[in-house]
Amino acid sequence: MTYNTGQLVNLRADQTSEPAGDVDPQALKAALRQLAGGVSIITTGSGSDRTGATVTSATALSVHPPRMLVSLNKTSSTWPVLQRHGSFGVNIVGARHQQLANQFAGVGGLKGEERYQGASWINLLSGAPILSDAVAGIDCEVEEAIERHSHVIIIGRVVAIHAGEGVSLAYVNGGYHALD
Repeated sequence: MTYNTGQLVNLRADQTSEPAGDVDPQALKAALRQLAGGVSIITTGSGSDRTGATVTSATALSVHPPRMLVSLNKTSSTWPVLQRHGSFGVNIVGARHQQLANQFAGVGGLKGEERYQGASWINLLSGAPILSDAVAGIDCEVEEAIERHSHVIIIGRVVAIHAGEGVSLAYVNGGYHALD
C-alpha cells in the first residue's frame, strides 16, 4: 500500500544552519491552528486560591483505568495552584460557555478567583471546582506531572464525573465553533 503525502513543506527557520528536525515555532503554531480541538476549562484550587485556564489540550489518556491528560504552560498561573492542591477539574464546555472560556483564557484581564464570576460551580470528590452546567465535568487527582520544555503534562486519575447536557465547543483557526 502506498500513501500520497502531498506537498512537503520545509518548516526550518534557517535553511542552512539548523539541524534537521528543528522547525520554526511560528510555522508549527500556524499548522496547529488548523487542528480543531475541544474546548475545556481546567479548574483548580479552592476559595480565594483558585484559578484555571481554557485549553484544547485535555484528552483521555485511557478509560481503563480512567485517566485524563492535560498540558499546561509551566509559566501559567494555573500550574502552581494545581501543584499545591493536587487536583483539577476538566470542564468540557459548549457554545453557551464562550464568554466563560474567554474569561479563563485571560481575555479581559481577569485572574485567579475573578475568572469564576458569572457561573455556578460545584465540588465533587477531589474538591476541584466543576462548572454546574458543563457539557461534562471530570474530577481528577494528579497522578503524575511530567515537565518537558515549556509545558507540563499532567496525568489525572479520574475520581468523579458530572454528566451534563449539550454538545462541546470546538476551537480552530483562532475562533470558537459550535458543533451541532
